[in-house]
Amino acid sequence: MRETSPGAAREPRPRTGRIRRIGLPYLLLLPALLLELLVHLVPMVIGIVMSFKELTQFYIRDWGTAPWSGLGNYKVSVDFDAPVGEALLHSFFVTVGFTLLSVALCWLIGTAAAIYMQDTFRGRGLLRALFLVPYALPVYTAVITWVFMFQHDNGLVNHVLHDQLHLTDRPSFWLIGDNSFYALLTVSVWKGWPFAFLIVMAGLQNIPKELYEAAALDGAGIWQQVRRITLPSLRPVNQVLVLVLFLWTFNDFNTPYVLFGKAAPESADLISVHIYQASFVTWNFGTGSAMSVLLLLFLLVVTGVYLLFTSRGRRAADA
Repeated sequence: MRETSPGAAREPRPRTGRIRRIGLPYLLLLPALLLELLVHLVPMVIGIVMSFKELTQFYIRDWGTAPWSGLGNYKVSVDFDAPVGEALLHSFFVTVGFTLLSVALCWLIGTAAAIYMQDTFRGRGLLRALFLVPYALPVYTAVITWVFMFQHDNGLVNHVLHDQLHLTDRPSFWLIGDNSFYALLTVSVWKGWPFAFLIVMAGLQNIPKELYEAAALDGAGIWQQVRRITLPSLRPVNQVLVLVLFLWTFNDFNTPYVLFGKAAPESADLISVHIYQASFVTWNFGTGSAMSVLLLLFLLVVTGVYLLFTSRGRRAADA
């Protein structure tokens, strides 16, 4: 009888151990993937199916029995000569303008504050903590506070602008009319710029201080250092930051909903609130789902184009 050496019997074990090491990370990620599937992907698929149905208040109890409408809801949404499509197009333009202004101001204020905080001075830690307060506060608490501040008769904003500084002839209405856009923009920037400040401040830690010292010895001023050293070094951080701010701001629902309620003014009719009104106020869930799918496609296209251009710019800079 041929005897098997101990070494030959142990040969499969290293391979089995390698498979276990490779499979262990995926096994640990499995609960998170399942949770992501339940929380995001399943409702997304259901929403897409609902967009092809004539789902109104008459079929809420059993939405599966709603008649199949095909692309009818999409045709109604993109018919810009009809009232529904015209209102959606107006809301889209308002959201684009609001998002661009909010992202630009958040990035500008956050970057300026982060650069200023790089210098050592007394009270810097306390000031950093105060800067992060708007970001740390719950959204509803912060926005409700602004609702009281924007009140017409006894709000702090009118008290300062009209009673103290005398910049207006009479107290302004901030939560209705054209001023509602500026009120919404103010709250969005106040709430969002600390996140930009936090991300940029973390990115500044990776820039060697020797670069600034060498630039100062060469006679470069503060603005030249920011332009030639800080901003180019922060380019990868800013690319991700701008994209995240854009997606968050474009999809923001809590801020306008708490600020204005279910019926946002025309000048502050963001697309997130508009889709909510189309779904839960007029009870036309099919049309609202179609608008949501169109919004998702738009954000996917914008994200893809943005990543394409930023990757090309990064390759050109590295070359």
